[in-house]
Amino acid sequence: MKIQTIGRPQGTNQHVQSAKSSKDASSSESFESILSSKTAKSPADSKGLNEQQRQVDFTNMTRQEMVDWMNRQIRNGRISLDETSSLLSMTMKVSVATGQPVDMATDHEHIDFIERASQGIEWARSHSDQQLAERLQAAIELMQRFQGKTTEEQTQAG
Repeated sequence: MKIQTIGRPQGTNQHVQSAKSSKDASSSESFESILSSKTAKSPADSKGLNEQQRQVDFTNMTRQEMVDWMNRQIRNGRISLDETSSLLSMTMKVSVATGQPVDMATDHEHIDFIERASQGIEWARSHSDQQLAERLQAAIELMQRFQGKTTEEQTQAG
């Protein structure tokens, strides 16, 4: 297929020629491989995994990752809004120095949410708050249901 243009803006001939010579130099590369290399995510971005391959790890997750995960699950109908209330409360963080909430978008601390829920259960029981202990236990069970699963597997778990 040949594409013809009607006139070119001044100065584009040189650009077209340099693009053509770079095409000739790398003619052995397929369009797909070039596109793939240009659009590939860096290792720091999702640890090099695409959305379908990413595994959930509640033992090593930032607060923002937890909220993002909950939102995806709710949006896709895998969990209900009620199921997330205990999880959401574990994403709250207040600065001791300022007494103000810490912005989760800039907080990169990784948290073991399963351990945090277990500690919450112990605290609730020591303060005779059986309802809180039950909600946190349900949160642990929910996390265990999805722990280590990829996005594809979560569809089947929900």
